[in-house]
Amino acid sequence: MNQCTAVALLPPPEFLIRLAAPGGSLPEAGYLFCELAAEHGGSHATVLWDNDANRTAVWARWSGERATPAELAWCRAIDPRGEGACGLFAGHPSAHGWDIVDPTLAAVDAVLAQGHPHLARRRDGG
Repeated sequence: MNQCTAVALLPPPEFLIRLAAPGGSLPEAGYLFCELAAEHGGSHATVLWDNDANRTAVWARWSGERATPAELAWCRAIDPRGEGACGLFAGHPSAHGWDIVDPTLAAVDAVLAQGHPHLARRRDGG
C-alpha cells in the first residue's frame, strides 16, 4: 500500500523568529510529509520526535494548512514477519507501518538494486 502524498508547510515558531539575530538569517519553515497510508481517514500525521521517557512521540497532525502537535502513544502492533514494530501512533487510521511503501524510496531502491545487485536485499530473505 502506498504512502499518503500529503505535504504541509510548518513555519518556525514565533519565538524562534524573535530570537534570531537582527539582520541575520531567519529560521526557515519545514515541510511535513504524511506517514500514513494513502486514502487514510482523518488528519494527516508525521512524527516530529520521540519521548522515550513516556513511550510516546510528538506528532504533527494536519488537515488543510494548519498543523498542530499531539503527543501520542506508539502503536503496539508487531510485524508478524518479526521485522519490528509498526512505527505509527496507537489507533492510526490506516495500515500498519510495515505495509506502507513510500513510492519515491521504492523507486530509488529499484535503481540502486540494478546498479549494485550484490547489495540489494533478496526477496527470499537472504
